[in-house]
Amino acid sequence: MDRRSLIKNAGLAGVLAAGVAPAVHAQAAVRWRMATSFPKSLETLHGAGVKFAETVKALSGGKFEVSVHAAGELMPAFGIVDALSEDTIEMGLTAAYYYTGKDPAFAFSCAVPFGLTAGQNQAWKEHGNGRKLLNELFAKYNFQTLSALNTGTQMGGWYRKEIKSPADFKGLKMRLGGGVFGESMAKLGVVAQNMPAGEVYQALEKGTLDAVEFVGPYDDEKLGYNKVAKYYYYGAWWEGGADLEFFVNNKALAKLSPENQAIVKAAAAVANQDGTSKYLMLNPVSLKRMVGSGTQLKPFPKAVVEAGFKAAQEVYAEHSAKEPAFKKIYEDLRAFQRDQILWSRISELPFLQTMASVKI
Repeated sequence: MDRRSLIKNAGLAGVLAAGVAPAVHAQAAVRWRMATSFPKSLETLHGAGVKFAETVKALSGGKFEVSVHAAGELMPAFGIVDALSEDTIEMGLTAAYYYTGKDPAFAFSCAVPFGLTAGQNQAWKEHGNGRKLLNELFAKYNFQTLSALNTGTQMGGWYRKEIKSPADFKGLKMRLGGGVFGESMAKLGVVAQNMPAGEVYQALEKGTLDAVEFVGPYDDEKLGYNKVAKYYYYGAWWEGGADLEFFVNNKALAKLSPENQAIVKAAAAVANQDGTSKYLMLNPVSLKRMVGSGTQLKPFPKAVVEAGFKAAQEVYAEHSAKEPAFKKIYEDLRAFQRDQILWSRISELPFLQTMASVKI
């Protein structure tokens, strides 16, 4: 009698009693390495990798383990795509817009100016064309992505001086994310610097940087930016919901059994839900603490936002005119976003406005 018939006739208890183990228990142990672009001190960002590894180990009964390595341990913070292309590691945890030097369309997988919120980003990737289109691009570099966490709407960053008009951006040395955002800010006169989070504090303290945008209150406070810059701006247009992702080596994934492939996807979903909700809980507490200790919270003036929109539209048009892949992804995102805006106008936006106007 073959195993399939035995299981059907005897049931799982009978199989175990007969000493015939289910196929999942017979699999060889799997060991993967994950590199992240973040220091261990950022347990929100780097921590998504740790959560993933813990879940993989638990779901596999210890047969599948992933070691997680912070930026600088296996490679530089921004070395993940090269490592995946060369089959040096099985996966990474990073932000796609760090790699727009390879292709500007990478930015769409994380965040772009006047882009999607966290919920919209997830819907576009999982139920729209987002993930499909982006993985077609990433296949050239031997990886595909799974969402690891979304930071939600990010802050406008820390500044040594007030930003009263678009002219105040001229000559400003600022750490910011790469890609379309960096290019559009350059049109406003910003001297963009894309550097790892761990290097920013010292640069800001010494005056090598005049400003920095990273994520939001919780991470920014942990990195100490409030100690070396006074003004903290909100109403930023560049990251409505930044998606951090697991970059998974295509060859390594293909070698896994169907059970382990399912475990990888399930563990990513667990990490994504955990990390995204964690930011909603942590950011308000940190913001209140920093404002209480002297941080000056300020909104960007309308003229600044309008200048940012004009600059971003120019960059989108320039890339779309010469890069077919960029244009294809951009147009799909915008079509999806237009429907989302229509729905939000009669659903979430009025509700949020109502809640902001009542006393609870």
